[in-house]
Amino acid sequence: MAALTPAPVPASASTSDASAFTAPDGTRLAYRTHGDGEPLVCVPGGPADSAYLGDLGGLSAHRRLIVLDLRGTGRSAVPRDTSSYRSDRLVDDIEALREHLGLDRIDLLAHSAGANPAMQYAARHPDRIGRLALITPGMRAVGTEITGDTRRELARLRADEPWFPAAFAALEALIEGGGADRDAIAPFFHGRWDADAQRHDSACRPDNPEAVALFGAEGAFDPEATRAGLAALRAPVLLLAGEFDLNSPPGSVAACAELFPDAALVVQRGAGHYPWLDDPDRFVSAAATFLG
Repeated sequence: MAALTPAPVPASASTSDASAFTAPDGTRLAYRTHGDGEPLVCVPGGPADSAYLGDLGGLSAHRRLIVLDLRGTGRSAVPRDTSSYRSDRLVDDIEALREHLGLDRIDLLAHSAGANPAMQYAARHPDRIGRLALITPGMRAVGTEITGDTRRELARLRADEPWFPAAFAALEALIEGGGADRDAIAPFFHGRWDADAQRHDSACRPDNPEAVALFGAEGAFDPEATRAGLAALRAPVLLLAGEFDLNSPPGSVAACAELFPDAALVVQRGAGHYPWLDDPDRFVSAAATFLG
């Protein structure tokens, strides 16, 4: 079954500026900057407008966040060659951003589906990585499979929630391959399904379905090669999972952590797929400690 991630949540208001650079194929790509200090390149999931990351719950107080808009999303241009939406092709965009910033190495943070090109980048350019933080990561790039039973077991932790019966029924339909309203399972991706979470969840949707559809197109992933590359990575890696996250279950994230020679696993209690929203203080503490 495909990843279950609902539409990314929008950012809270934050101060940022937008800059741009040119990818190797001539596509104009944009990025946002939040905060000051040592740069941290951030890759969003989706693919969707990176605005949903905001300043990652206040992480910009510790690092200068360089938040990339993936091609065809946010303020970045739509490429002439739509096959460049593939995850493996996005590696070149990350490398072009590093060169644009004039950095020998980058500290790299990626969320959700964005962890796929980030891991592919680390496997292809291990000497260019200072530190790598994977937040509730998508793991198609390394072939990590998540079974329906794993998702069911995790979902049942929320059985006492008032929204659970309808959401679980929708999840079952999705696991079985039937038609289902993905919005119905949205509560499973948040640590708490309150008014703020509902507003966040409904206010932002990916606006480039072609980018989403082609992200994992044929040829986008070579798990064996990526795993081999990551086995040689010497940079420290943080994998942060949300306790309740159906998209990136903690057990699956733990298995992914075993692929790296120097990895730390953090499971944020009470969090879903967007841990910087569920508990900003706890998230920032874990990320800032790792990033130094």
